[in-house]
Amino acid sequence: MAELLAGYCLDVQPGQQVLVRSTTLAAPLLRALQRAILAREAWPLLRATLPGIDEDFYAHARDAQLDGFGSLAHAEAAQADAFLTIQAPENTRALADVDPARLSRATRARAPLTELRMQKRWCGTLWPTPAGAQQAGMGFDGFAAFVRGALFLDRDDPAAAWRELGTFQAELIERLRGARQLRIEADGTDLVLDVGGRTWVNSDGKRNMPSGEVFTGPHETSANGTIRFTVPSSPGGVDVEDVELTFRDGEVASARAGRGQAYLDRTLATDPGARRLGEIGIGTNFGITRPIGAILFDEKIGGTVHLALGRSYPETGGVNESAVHWDLICDLRRGGRLTADGVVIQENGRFS
Repeated sequence: MAELLAGYCLDVQPGQQVLVRSTTLAAPLLRALQRAILAREAWPLLRATLPGIDEDFYAHARDAQLDGFGSLAHAEAAQADAFLTIQAPENTRALADVDPARLSRATRARAPLTELRMQKRWCGTLWPTPAGAQQAGMGFDGFAAFVRGALFLDRDDPAAAWRELGTFQAELIERLRGARQLRIEADGTDLVLDVGGRTWVNSDGKRNMPSGEVFTGPHETSANGTIRFTVPSSPGGVDVEDVELTFRDGEVASARAGRGQAYLDRTLATDPGARRLGEIGIGTNFGITRPIGAILFDEKIGGTVHLALGRSYPETGGVNESAVHWDLICDLRRGGRLTADGVVIQENGRFS
């Protein structure tokens, strides 16, 4: 896994400074990454936090600490050449009791750091922990095997497998390149949006690991209709389920959640851009067969689409600005359909 991350994903070069963030639960991977980065004659900068640190921060941070950041954090974001974030939670619900307003304030304040990191080489991944396995409803060994399969680490040549998926996704992008209107239809869902002239991105593991999606930024005022997100998500450890959003001229006109309504409302109130879409993505990773409660994996499930509230990725041509980027997933594998200018792209979870 370390070789895949340092080589295929980040393409670490001699002399680069590579900032790696995780928890101490990912110690085996962190040690392997240090070796892999050193072997590439680069500088590993490991930042391993203790379990409970995030809860302590939100419990004790004063206003200035919620609404700002230290100068060293800015220096790291500005000077590092590549960034790797490894999810390795001790408790996937660690922030469930934190006031959503405090989470939103910190997210908004750190937006300049996010912008700096997004301009560099970056990747996010996950290391299996007992908490992650429990959230996924699996035993630990089964969960670890699931993660290996999702990352193609069970293949003889994982990097080659990712390049093969990248080729398939390039062909999919060719089908989508000239399309203007996308329509998503499923139970409780009928949404149209305009992607004409926008750039589709082939996400083949160079950013997220696992990956397996193509995505773009819809025109900011184009979304109209209703979409129901049937795959639960847990941003910041807060359970949010059965979200239904209705859009009018690109903006959320009504929002309902079967669970997590307070978090949904606070997120939408973060800033003006949080009520508009920054991304539509199409999942292509059929090695991820079911949701596990981690957006990093769930949004890549083959046969799903996801929409992100908030920030656009500039390379898509999207211009929506926000401190928020929250991916919400609509499962099309049972009776759903995605069309581009009336042509079926995906139906019942399979590409046509």
